[in-house]
Amino acid sequence: MRFALKNQVFLLCVMVLLLAVPCYSQDTFTHSRATYYGSPDCYGTASGACGFREFGRTVNDGNVAGVSKLFRNGTGCGTCYQVRCTTPEICADEGVNIVVTDHGEGDRTDFILSPRAYSKLARPNDVLELFSYGVVEIEYRRISCKYSGYNLMFRVHENSNYPHYLSIVLEYVAGQNDITDDNWQQWRAMRRAYGAVWDMVNMPRGSVKLRFQVSYNWGTTWVQSKNVLPSDWKAGVAYDSFIQLY
Repeated sequence: MRFALKNQVFLLCVMVLLLAVPCYSQDTFTHSRATYYGSPDCYGTASGACGFREFGRTVNDGNVAGVSKLFRNGTGCGTCYQVRCTTPEICADEGVNIVVTDHGEGDRTDFILSPRAYSKLARPNDVLELFSYGVVEIEYRRISCKYSGYNLMFRVHENSNYPHYLSIVLEYVAGQNDITDDNWQQWRAMRRAYGAVWDMVNMPRGSVKLRFQVSYNWGTTWVQSKNVLPSDWKAGVAYDSFIQLY
């Protein structure tokens, strides 16, 4: 900690955990049900429980979803799934790839899809019929998130209050990575406030350095942002980490 104070760089840590759970396998589908929610423009919602704001409305071209048990107290925010319905007469073969941006529970459903995402479950000429179902049988599997042209970004949440209270949201988390908190000796952990939002009070002066612990089946390694959060950070601004997770 003496090093951090001397250089006016405050070290924060979160942990990135790659879970080896059978239902997340690239090859294994899990059976469930899905429905959709109303939206004036068919995109997602900016008020989702993950705290993504506008990012949660438009990421992945609005092909997003709220989930129930897959939310996992916010750990599931930003994860990606392939979802396809199972009525061969009206359902498209590949279905849709979605990003989790919200929490929601329906009629024994695991997914509540944006209208844009829900429409892609159907064959082109059967979209209206699929919407008339309301709830459909599906199968899903977890897939790697891919964001061409984007590094991992950390956005200062709009509720932050410079310089005393910092709240950040991680965006464009590629791969099959789960974000959890962690406590490590000279590093101070951030608290999961809710969803994908992490925060800390009583911030010291100076720039903020972020590092992430990546846990694989074979062990763990540290990944540190190549860019610091500047000392004059501003609420609502997204900062590039200049790293990518796979």
